[in-house]
Amino acid sequence: MLQTAFKTNPVALGELLRDCGKGKIQLPDFQRSWVWDEDRIIGLIASISQALPVGALMTLEMKAGAAESFARRPVQGAAPEADKQYPDQLLLDGQQRMTSLYQTCMRKEVVQTITARQKMVRRWFYIDIVKALRADVDRIDAIVAVPEDRRITRNFKKDVILDLSTREAEFEHMMFPLNMVFDVNAWQMEFYNYCFQRHDKARVDQFNEFMSKVLANFTGYHVPVIALSHDTTHEAVCLVFEKVNTGGKPLDAFELVTAMYAGRGFRLRDDWLGTAEKEGLQSRLQTFGRASEQRFGVLERISSTDVLQAIALLHTKAEREKKIAEGAKDNEVPAIRATRQSLLDLPLEAYLAYREPIEAGFKAAVKFLRQQNIYRVIDLPYQSQIVPLAAILTEIGDLWEHTAVKEKLARWYWCGIFGELYGSAAETRFARDIQEVPAWLRGGPEPATVKDGVFRSDRLKTMRTRLSAAYKGIHALLMREGAKDFRSGQDFGQTVFFDESVDIHHIFPEAWCRKHDIDKTEYDTIINKTPLSYRTNRIIGGAAPSEYLGRLEKGRPGDPPIAAPVLDGYLRSHCINPDLLRADQFKAFMADREKQLLTLIARVTGHQLLGAEEASDEGEDAPDDILQDSGLLADVAE
Repeated sequence: MLQTAFKTNPVALGELLRDCGKGKIQLPDFQRSWVWDEDRIIGLIASISQALPVGALMTLEMKAGAAESFARRPVQGAAPEADKQYPDQLLLDGQQRMTSLYQTCMRKEVVQTITARQKMVRRWFYIDIVKALRADVDRIDAIVAVPEDRRITRNFKKDVILDLSTREAEFEHMMFPLNMVFDVNAWQMEFYNYCFQRHDKARVDQFNEFMSKVLANFTGYHVPVIALSHDTTHEAVCLVFEKVNTGGKPLDAFELVTAMYAGRGFRLRDDWLGTAEKEGLQSRLQTFGRASEQRFGVLERISSTDVLQAIALLHTKAEREKKIAEGAKDNEVPAIRATRQSLLDLPLEAYLAYREPIEAGFKAAVKFLRQQNIYRVIDLPYQSQIVPLAAILTEIGDLWEHTAVKEKLARWYWCGIFGELYGSAAETRFARDIQEVPAWLRGGPEPATVKDGVFRSDRLKTMRTRLSAAYKGIHALLMREGAKDFRSGQDFGQTVFFDESVDIHHIFPEAWCRKHDIDKTEYDTIINKTPLSYRTNRIIGGAAPSEYLGRLEKGRPGDPPIAAPVLDGYLRSHCINPDLLRADQFKAFMADREKQLLTLIARVTGHQLLGAEEASDEGEDAPDDILQDSGLLADVAE
């Protein structure tokens, strides 16, 4: 006979909610906090009140005395003593429903929830007895949410629409408090006394009908519960949870690993986010290397998964090398991985062994990026490339500070950017990087990323926004290679970068290009853009280059004149031909600057550049600007 790893049985709603309150049913720690808004709560209550199905629950049975695989916590709002109770079950699917029902139907405290516009509010929930009995009224319209003071008002609270602030007011308006639905006797007796004193038998009859047709649906409601056996593996539990949790955001690996580590007494979330007593790793990395004007540095968007991936690369590489040293056969040697599964397989011992070295590796990555003139997260070409960079720097230690090694590391980095190699599904490249790049830096063969990092010459004409990693790369590269501000002649070091609000700006101004009927697809590419300070860009305005260069040479209040040969030197530092710019020769300027930028890219990558046909022959598809990791997509909003 087929043995199943689960059983299904209906359980009374009241029993489930009482078990939630006592801590007999708890949540695995990878469950997110309760987030349902009041409209969804009202819809759920309306369904229960009509005995309509609201879906099954899924739980994991717990065995007392067994080693815990997951950290756990009581349902939000449960009694304080629930935290000390060893649970009978962990709730894998149904947290939002059960928490909503527990908060509204069992607790005698106001419910903190959110509106559809994500505004935090505090609400009491009622059932309009009269409306609930009318067949022509949608049941949702009979469920009423009122503010914490139990008054619904308008006209800046001057006019009271509904006042339920006293028990008599509830009786008068025939509004039944939902948190009495499983404890109706006290409210019922007070209501009867209220009616008898007023000789109001009609209200009593209405309430009796309400009890039999509406409240009975709550007390008699049963929920199907699918219970997984206590010996179900934690990987299977995580997989099942994700399959049933289709209505919410998928769990990331960090949440699952957090739950697994917590079962062994280590609080990964506290290690990452910090506690009241200690700053977390996330904050330490986000703020490292920031300028005084910055809240966060270049690692502003560093994620817990980034760190786990870097650790996984180092751990799986060490495991591979250990097996090889033991003489294992090829099919017994594990792969180097940074996949989701490798994170779920990451032992706590490996995390503890690598967390301090990898923190130093990420901080070294910040120093390296600053040396490439990358100071802000919006200028970071690839968020994903930080993972192998930090792992490589962790492995080689101080070796990266030597000039020859640093130059090779920079070549690997720029090849990744201009080869556009870290846009999506880059885990396989991570694994090759950690295996090949440290060996190359120590004198070994050239790594695949360096070999593959060939820039297509026709790409320059298509790069228009920060959605392109190579677009950001050129911005940083020009600064690294000594571009000087047109007005001040200063290099764009970190201090000048922030003090002068440096950003990417047009060389032939947008207004001038439109006036001369130049198509945006021509003038809005990176070829016609360069790093400039805010003040310099204001001087440029919408004028012709010949005009704004004349202004700079003549000088302005607070700005001394600039000799033409000196200004020409500033322009050449941006790969700009001064003669063509001064003559306002847009097309000739664009052709010349394209060649100069391509020469610059070829120099830092060490590659001859491929045209479109050559790249096709090499089997490389033209990278699409939108094929960026999710961290880069947010740049559009900035």
